[in-house]
Amino acid sequence: MPTSGVWQIDGKLCLVTGATSGIGQVVARELARRGARVLMVARDRVRGRSAVERIRAGVPGARVELLTCDLARLGDVRKLAKAVSDRYDHLDVLVNNAGVSKFSREVTEDGLETTFAVNHLAPFLLTNLLLDRLIAAPRARVVTVSSDVHKQVRSVPWDDLQGEREFKPLQAYNRSKLMNIWFTRVLAARLSGTGVTANCLNPGFVHTGLAREARGAFALFTRLTRPFQKSPEQGAQTAIHLAISPGVTDVTGAYFSNSKAAEPSPLARDDDAARRLWGLSAALCDLPSGL
Repeated sequence: MPTSGVWQIDGKLCLVTGATSGIGQVVARELARRGARVLMVARDRVRGRSAVERIRAGVPGARVELLTCDLARLGDVRKLAKAVSDRYDHLDVLVNNAGVSKFSREVTEDGLETTFAVNHLAPFLLTNLLLDRLIAAPRARVVTVSSDVHKQVRSVPWDDLQGEREFKPLQAYNRSKLMNIWFTRVLAARLSGTGVTANCLNPGFVHTGLAREARGAFALFTRLTRPFQKSPEQGAQTAIHLAISPGVTDVTGAYFSNSKAAEPSPLARDDDAARRLWGLSAALCDLPSGL
């Protein structure tokens, strides 16, 4: 249950997914710089170790630890959650940052379209499996990285969420960012009164590795717009704000941009659709929907 007092990140236990590069690496580094204990989640152990060493080199005394997980595999997500639950009695901050952008349709070993699996189902499942550890903290925060590209989604093909009939890469990615907002809104409502908040954010147009598989016109677009893209340091600021700021202690279910509350699209505010997605996601993850 919630307790009084000013939020301080120093000493808090934080978990950051996608922590080997880009926004996730900056978030992990800055939380460690402020005295947090940071669990860095990486798909590749070698890259993960390199990321840990970079942070330790730049932040003397940094308390960072590597956990490996392929978020495209629901079994791996379950193993990650179990590893955290077995070792820690609580979790103060969960930053769902990891994401992919696929430019052709790929299917995971679970038979799921990869963008949908990594960008939506993985944070959905991981957060749900860690809820008891989040609730066990005096106060806790779930921070999920979405994007303003969700505003480009005008409708959702409920009978073809994973693009089996028609797969358009950018639409799949944009839709996954809409799902991040829907997930956050339902999660915040379900956690009301527990002391756990859930918020999501737009990092802006950031130069990361997300578009490394791009080709054709979109690849040209990313090259031409490079001078206008934010650095990962700039893109990470809103996620850092949501993790460390005492000013958002009682804010939940909100969407942030430039470290301020912002208005998502009308579709993103459709709570009936959000609950529908939650139910479908729970079924795919073999979780009770509770709706």
